[in-house]
Amino acid sequence: MNAPVVTPPPLQLVLGEEELLVERAVRAAFETTRLADPAAELTRARVADLTPPELAELVSPSLFAEGRVIVLDGAHEAGAEIAAAIISYAKAPAEGIVLVVVHTGAGRKPGKDMMAALRSAGATVTECAKITKPAEREAFVRNEIRRAGGRSDGEAVVALIDAVGSDLRELSSAAAQLVADTGGTVTEEAVRRYHRGRADVTGFAVAERAITGDVAGALEALRWAMQLGVPHVLVADALADAVRTVAKVAGHGRADPYRLSSELGMPTWKVRKALAQSRGWHPAGLVDAMQVVAEVNADVKGVAADPDYALERAVLRLAAAHRVQER
Repeated sequence: MNAPVVTPPPLQLVLGEEELLVERAVRAAFETTRLADPAAELTRARVADLTPPELAELVSPSLFAEGRVIVLDGAHEAGAEIAAAIISYAKAPAEGIVLVVVHTGAGRKPGKDMMAALRSAGATVTECAKITKPAEREAFVRNEIRRAGGRSDGEAVVALIDAVGSDLRELSSAAAQLVADTGGTVTEEAVRRYHRGRADVTGFAVAERAITGDVAGALEALRWAMQLGVPHVLVADALADAVRTVAKVAGHGRADPYRLSSELGMPTWKVRKALAQSRGWHPAGLVDAMQVVAEVNADVKGVAADPDYALERAVLRLAAAHRVQER
């Protein structure tokens, strides 16, 4: 028995700046339309390049009733006239047309008004927010491994990010390749075997050494990471994640990692590692460390003239914070 054909929503809003997720959302809209109408065609245009008459032509029903997917890119750049035309169309979409509006969520008022109008008109919204936080990146990698038909654990996910970097396309490709090469079970050992020479010298390796006061080891790992071209932001993120995690578990002493994992909403393996790393940290030192990672995050995003030096200085300051025992 054939599965019922799903009619694609006539209005779709792809919202966010994460390029890979945006492209996947657009592709999904087209593929869903093709399932309902194999002859459907895809047309893409930038909103800023369109006039209201050109839009009207794009969304006019076809003489032969072929389905069409019209993708309007850069909707946040819309001027008042074209935004009004899109809003008007959204009130009465044409049959056989799937309109996909791609918007960053920011931009000028006409674009924001259009976004609100599309929501009000019942547009299907796909969120594609920029992935910037370590936890979000880890969740993305877990999902990519699952999407490829594999399974993994927390240590493997962190090792893969550490080995490959923050680029989502590279992470997606590496996750799929590992699933194919390992038969579906992605472990930390497998990641390090397939990415030998790189996984040992990037962000989380720097952070693990810095958070335990191993200055020499952290600086050596940092210099290797810089030579390999590891993004400064990724190293700064790893440092911040390590400090925040230790700050969350510090003071719990010999608490049960499983209970603490539930309380804090963190993976058990991460809690266990952080409990070990938290030994020797004084609350006053952690306050200093939080300030250090906040400052280096700003430094690597343009505040500092030399991001390499900013990261090296942050490692040294974290070591000093680790030695603080009282105020």
